[in-house]
Amino acid sequence: MSVKIFVDTNVLVYSRDASETKKQPQAMLWMKYLWASQTGRLSYQVLQEFYSIVTTKLQPGMEPQSAREDIQSLNTWRPIPVNIDVINGAWFIQDRFHLSWWDSLIVSAAQMGNCQYLLTEDLQENQIVGDVQILNPFLHTPESLNLQS
Repeated sequence: MSVKIFVDTNVLVYSRDASETKKQPQAMLWMKYLWASQTGRLSYQVLQEFYSIVTTKLQPGMEPQSAREDIQSLNTWRPIPVNIDVINGAWFIQDRFHLSWWDSLIVSAAQMGNCQYLLTEDLQENQIVGDVQILNPFLHTPESLNLQS
């Protein structure tokens, strides 16, 4: 059985940000692996953040239609909805691990998705929150984790 990997917004954004010449190739490597292995997970929160950032903050930004097509494709990853279970989990994480509210929602969604890893550069590398290990995707490759596609 393949390991499920939750993808934070920054990985998706860097995969589309040509101005990030060092991070874009690494983000694209992860995305290629996640598509091929069908192990990628995310939440509707991540999709909302992605759309907002790539259409308003990137220079040059993505055309809204292209960003919408990305989101339609990523919908096949069965995004985790932010429901009361995710919120309750986020409150626990926020209180116990002192993460920001938005980061707590991301970690809680990763837990609800039964993910072993959370790819993000926004949290402490190798921290374990419940059953989820935080990995900076720019310090690791799928091969370095011995993940099989």
